[in-house]
Amino acid sequence: MKKHFVLLIIIIFGITLSQNIVKAQSIKLLGSSTLNGAMNGVLVGGATMALQNSNDYRPVEVGLGAGTLYGIGMGAYDMSQIDKGQQFYISGTFNDGTNRSILVLLDTIYGAVGGMLVGSSITLIMQERIEKGLQYGAGAGAWLGMGFGLIDTFMLAEKPTNLQASNNITSQQQSVNGLITYSNANQSIQVGMVNPEFIEQKQLSSKRYSTSYKPSLNVFELKIDL
Repeated sequence: MKKHFVLLIIIIFGITLSQNIVKAQSIKLLGSSTLNGAMNGVLVGGATMALQNSNDYRPVEVGLGAGTLYGIGMGAYDMSQIDKGQQFYISGTFNDGTNRSILVLLDTIYGAVGGMLVGSSITLIMQERIEKGLQYGAGAGAWLGMGFGLIDTFMLAEKPTNLQASNNITSQQQSVNGLITYSNANQSIQVGMVNPEFIEQKQLSSKRYSTSYKPSLNVFELKIDL
């Protein structure tokens, strides 16, 4: 019983801390940017392997490390652009997001997919192996997509200082949780990934009633308003 009581106190304390909007927004912004940067680094590392036609995973390792540092830097920069407790929001050429790094990551993915389509089309015309076109197309497209994403987020995207009204709307309508979140401008599509939480389990027997809490991880959450 003492263990359950201590665990309950810890959970209540954690919930109380999570209600601190200023800290929660900052931690979420920095955490999601770090994860986005790490994934971006892995993607461009894989793209480098594809362009080099190599089985050496060293570019992926370097990409993971460099991408993580890049994500931390992007998150810290985003935090410096808004007031404490304010929800960061930015509108890019193709996407809207709650941090800059998600725009770059999505543009990198779009570039890789677009490169695969172009590469496979060229190989079909030239009657070459389609796998070759997919490989080099995806590699080149990922790098081009990342380059455009960086230009988009720092030069073309609408700055968060011009989106104060959107910030207020976003914070009110956001209904998915996670360290990585994405939503379009009108909030009709919302995606949340990597959301740690506790699951409450109740047990009732003839002698006693007990409640236990087990940690869980919600990997993916999608909401679409039609």
